[in-house]
Amino acid sequence: MKRFESGSLIPGATWRAEAETEAEVVRRAVENLRNLHGETEVRPEMIERIKERIVDVDSSEQQTRH
Repeated sequence: MKRFESGSLIPGATWRAEAETEAEVVRRAVENLRNLHGETEVRPEMIERIKERIVDVDSSEQQTRH
């Protein structure tokens, strides 16, 4: 399982995405940026920043950097 915590990129943010694949986590994060934050264009640099912050989560909820 992969997880992105928005607070790792935006201080104070509490939203997170979890999915089986990195691609799905990124898709959900971009959707969140568009729908909740009004972003009309998500630049490749932002995608890379999201990817850098995705962690693997095992069944015991311990995180390891992806």
